[in-house]
Amino acid sequence: APLAGAIRTELEDGCGLMLLRGIEPGRYSLDELKLLYAGLCRHIGSLVYSNRAGEIMREIRDVTRNDAPGAGRSVGERYGALPDAGKPGVFLSSYARTLTNQLLRFHTDRCDVVGLFCIRQAQAGGLSQLCSSPMVHNEMLRRRPELAAALYEPMWRSRFGEEDATGDSAYPLPVWGVRGAKFTSHYSRTFVEAAQRRPEVPRLSAAQAEALDLLHAIAEELSFEMSFAPGDIQFVNNHVIYHARRAFEDDPAEGGRLLLRLWMAVPNSRALPEGHEVLWRNIAAGALRGGIGQTQSTPVG
Repeated sequence: APLAGAIRTELEDGCGLMLLRGIEPGRYSLDELKLLYAGLCRHIGSLVYSNRAGEIMREIRDVTRNDAPGAGRSVGERYGALPDAGKPGVFLSSYARTLTNQLLRFHTDRCDVVGLFCIRQAQAGGLSQLCSSPMVHNEMLRRRPELAAALYEPMWRSRFGEEDATGDSAYPLPVWGVRGAKFTSHYSRTFVEAAQRRPEVPRLSAAQAEALDLLHAIAEELSFEMSFAPGDIQFVNNHVIYHARRAFEDDPAEGGRLLLRLWMAVPNSRALPEGHEVLWRNIAAGALRGGIGQTQSTPVG
């Protein structure tokens, strides 16, 4: 309990990031590691659904090795893909991208805190990339205040790959918000791009599009990388930290990179701005909130 309280405090009132080390995965079975991890996280907060299939704990691995012809449905078919107009290939949902070995751009997850428990490393690459979103905000405000202001305006995102398997639904939400002197950011370029593929969704303004480009550029400048060793558990406060992943290569003989992901609502979380109910459902401080709403009974994948 003291450890869980210290983690919660550092995540909400400190730097927004914690790394725990010392677990030896080789001493336990995968099922035992999952129980250990879930038990620890349950002391930190309430576990919330991480996808529309109703999963609480998600195995983050590259599943595309099974996408060879004749091996079954592709990752896009299983977890969401749209035609990519004028380009070869398809536009993968955020959910599908997570389950490849490709880079993941800076983003936040739909929960107060995300935990990632490293079971196996990649053979090469796969570094975690982290950046303070308030620092990005302040640097953009210094360089281009008019673009910083554009990210306080509602920006349409798609639920594609989350509740929505088709990409038909969309919602407006600013990238940045403040309530009671507490900052929050909810950002995923993929969700914005998915929404822009819907003809009925308002187009991004020129200022919004430029602001998103500058956000990414500043995040790259201000970010640092963290390597995962087996047994490491990384905790991130999504309201103040953007996270990304470098592309990686696996050694199939070793089983490939494997992380266990949990999403949490924490009892000391900040209150969120009016209008954020569209995504979080409950914006009160310390509320049970976030995660993916369960609107179907058919498993995904």
